[in-house]
Amino acid sequence: MRRMIAAGPPAKRPPHNGFAEGLLWLGTVALVLLIALSPAGAIAQDSMRLGEFIPATPPQPAPAVAFTDDAGKPASLADFKGKPTVVNLWATWCQPCLHEMPSLVRLQAHFAGRLTVAAVAEDHGGAKQVAPFVAKLGLTKLAIYLDPQAALGHALRVRGLPTSIVLDAEGRVVGSVEGAADWGSAKMLAVLQPLLHNGAGAFQHALKHAAR
Repeated sequence: MRRMIAAGPPAKRPPHNGFAEGLLWLGTVALVLLIALSPAGAIAQDSMRLGEFIPATPPQPAPAVAFTDDAGKPASLADFKGKPTVVNLWATWCQPCLHEMPSLVRLQAHFAGRLTVAAVAEDHGGAKQVAPFVAKLGLTKLAIYLDPQAALGHALRVRGLPTSIVLDAEGRVVGSVEGAADWGSAKMLAVLQPLLHNGAGAFQHALKHAAR
């Protein structure tokens, strides 16, 4: 399956197992054959659409894998338990990621204290590469994390950047979004609201109702 991502200088792209050997250039956008699977059994490949929320049915346990915060302190997905969380995997070289970032900033501001947005940079250069970029763009409202070895990306079997994983308050994966999304859209807010108010049970009920 092909996915569209922005292609930066080859030296700045993090190494991902499963990349296709050839890239078909279409202007500034590349079509890349990436890792073939999503979180185990959770998401049907034939229903994947860029920028749309795809539910995990049933919710899946979040992988136990370590990354760090922007200061180098160890972190994991388990740290986000207690609040619904949008885990956004991105990179400084990824243009769709940068296009999506303002809506993530607005999402965090809108749901401050009720929802966490964790922006996990997959840049191979780690803090040395990410910190100046974050400072330049003034991304002070987002919690920035670092995954220079792409351990989280591989554990989640991410197929391209940006990819966002949505966790419920219990820390379970309830769905994902491949590609840049408008997190302030009515459609996306309708996905998140049940998690904020009534937890995973209401979330699953809302998804079933929407599917009718």
